[in-house]
Amino acid sequence: MGLMSEALTQVLIPVAAVVGIGFALFQWFLVSKVRVSSGSGLDNGYKDRLIETDEPEEGIDTDEAVAKCAEIQNAISEAHNLTQTITLTYHLFPGATSFLFTEYKYLGIFTVVFGVIIFLFLGSVNGFSTKSEPCTYNKGNICKPALANALFSTIAFLLGALTSVLSGFLGMKIATYANARTTLEARKGVGKAFITAFRSGAVMGFLLAANGLLVLYVSINVFKLYYGDDWEGLYESITGYGLGGSSMALFGRVGGGIYTKAADVGADLVGKVERNIPEDDPRNPAVIADNVGDNVGDIAGMGSDLFGSYAESSCAALFVASISSIGIGHDYSAMSYPLIISSMGIVVCLITTLFATDIFEIKDVTEIEPTLKRQLLISTILMTAGIAVVSFSALPSQFTLYDFGTEKVVKNWYLFFCVSIGLWAGLVIGYTTEYYTSNAYSPVQDVADSCRTGAATNVIFGLALGYKSVIIPIFAIAIAIYVSFSLAAMYGIAVAALGMLSTIATGLAIDAYGPISDNAGGIAEMAGMSHKIRERTDALDAAGNTTAAIGKGFAIGSAALVSLALFGAFVSRAGIKVVDVLTPNVFIGLIVGAMLPYWFSAMTMKSVGSAALKMVEEVRRQFNNIPGLMEGTAKPDYATCVKISTDASLKEMIPPGALVMLTPLIAGTLFGVETLAGVLAGSLVSGVQVAISASNTGGAWDNAKKYIEAGATVHARMLGPKGSDAHKAAVIGDTIGDPLKDTSGPSLNILIKLMAVESLVFAPFFAAHGGLLFKLL
Repeated sequence: MGLMSEALTQVLIPVAAVVGIGFALFQWFLVSKVRVSSGSGLDNGYKDRLIETDEPEEGIDTDEAVAKCAEIQNAISEAHNLTQTITLTYHLFPGATSFLFTEYKYLGIFTVVFGVIIFLFLGSVNGFSTKSEPCTYNKGNICKPALANALFSTIAFLLGALTSVLSGFLGMKIATYANARTTLEARKGVGKAFITAFRSGAVMGFLLAANGLLVLYVSINVFKLYYGDDWEGLYESITGYGLGGSSMALFGRVGGGIYTKAADVGADLVGKVERNIPEDDPRNPAVIADNVGDNVGDIAGMGSDLFGSYAESSCAALFVASISSIGIGHDYSAMSYPLIISSMGIVVCLITTLFATDIFEIKDVTEIEPTLKRQLLISTILMTAGIAVVSFSALPSQFTLYDFGTEKVVKNWYLFFCVSIGLWAGLVIGYTTEYYTSNAYSPVQDVADSCRTGAATNVIFGLALGYKSVIIPIFAIAIAIYVSFSLAAMYGIAVAALGMLSTIATGLAIDAYGPISDNAGGIAEMAGMSHKIRERTDALDAAGNTTAAIGKGFAIGSAALVSLALFGAFVSRAGIKVVDVLTPNVFIGLIVGAMLPYWFSAMTMKSVGSAALKMVEEVRRQFNNIPGLMEGTAKPDYATCVKISTDASLKEMIPPGALVMLTPLIAGTLFGVETLAGVLAGSLVSGVQVAISASNTGGAWDNAKKYIEAGATVHARMLGPKGSDAHKAAVIGDTIGDPLKDTSGPSLNILIKLMAVESLVFAPFFAAHGGLLFKLL
């Protein structure tokens, strides 16, 4: 036994979760103290005043800016009425809320149908018998019937789906609450605006980490009332939680990604390239849809995605531990090791957040990015110490893991190294991503420089950068896999993935910070605020682009480790002794699996392309047909653009989602577990490469464009200003990169994890009844 008693473990985990939720609410309270006054002091009937007029700005009539803000808001409310859902009195972008509600209606239907499929497939393993049966691993004992596993897996699936949707929705609520407040604070200085945006990101990070932990902890304890001593069945049914989390994340990521990028590409191509107007100019009809899209895709999608990774790595670690000597010996504290690590992570991230908001103050634009990077470093260093404490107190000094039929004796300090190497590999991936996507370093500056000779060279340089940026992250993942597997077999890999995600609250805070500051800049532009404020919000936004890329790097790296751990769990659950690449059954799976990320990317890219086509035509039509639109005397029809994005994303998210959800079911049922193992390995190996290169290429093109626009160096001024040929080439690169970095790239990491976790959940069925085709032949 470890040093921690069961009672202490039972107290510590929920306490950490509650502290996380409390801290998030406290940060929300601090953000809400930025007043957005709502006096109806405007003659033209707009009720909400978005801007307090304490400090008049130079050269801009503040009342006029207030009226503009109210106008933007009105437009966004119209966007909202169009989709006819619940009216929310939030100040900004009810359009985002309405879209999410419509999306969740579809997802609700899907969840119910898929829940029924899980129940029927798993229930049929032993012909829906209610009799107890011998355990799969602990042969002498009697375990609960397969029917119970079917029922509890379905419940866990529904819980995971609900928590995932909630994570995304809360994140979006906070973001739309904070973006106007960030714009207001930018008038007092860049430091104040940074703190508001960062705090709002922290609200999302902590709510998500704490909610995920709490729901998982409560589910385990409730399921235990039925399962009693049958831990094998208990933790097998808990894997449904990860499946629910990731299946919602897939649709959220794909749907949100299509929505935001259709609007973004349409707004950029017509607005910037053809009409030469600034990015978030209120004359641009697609501008509202673009800003709504930032919240829907980058915040709601990202939240669900990281929640899915987190749920799955916890489930994989718990499942592998339940069939080891810890599970069979019923050592509760050691069994809860993955949950205790997450609890420690919440506490560590809480301390880390204070460094950004309270201990150091940002005085200059140049300090933004270093502060965000410092967050990663501080949380990693503190967490390493935290892991040591947890490993030596929760785990017995040595225990036995079952490694594909052989037994492996593991000491507690082995696991300290497994979790730590995952954590530090995450940092390496984060910093590499930053090097390749931030315009402070040579890779992006080279891409910007290549714009001198037009869009073609920009595209060539950008693609090369993306492929090159894969090298270091892959080595980092490879070393993490080798070390953790040789120390503690599949359990080592599962906890390494958990290590990478243990600082999820900080990772999400710096990630959600990006879209919030992007929106803040958009509001400043649309409200016609002074140039100085735009400069501040642009600086926040450029740093946000890089941190968003870092967040995606984390998501992809952890997805690789998580799906490998799930793959291991699947192989042992399906009773496969060895996966031999040389057998034809496995090899065909391998080569088809490696093709899936390309098929999936083709679907998502095409969806963005066709939606953007409609958007471009609509924006052009408005510029040509609405008299006075370019002069600013007539208002654009924002609602039609919002409708194009909404319809496209809801319709187009179904085929890619179906591809991912049906592949394991078809492969397992028709071709059997060996072929399915090949498919999982193939999709993991190729998906990681495609995902990293896509998101880094897109991020680099975006920041190359920002580098030229900002004109901060002699080199950048030589390429600029906005509207120059080099700038137009950069905008084209950025537009090509949009679907890569925000739709295909981030959705691929969900493809990898989701297929693995789905295979694990359905493993009992595939082991019993799978491989119909080969049985017939």
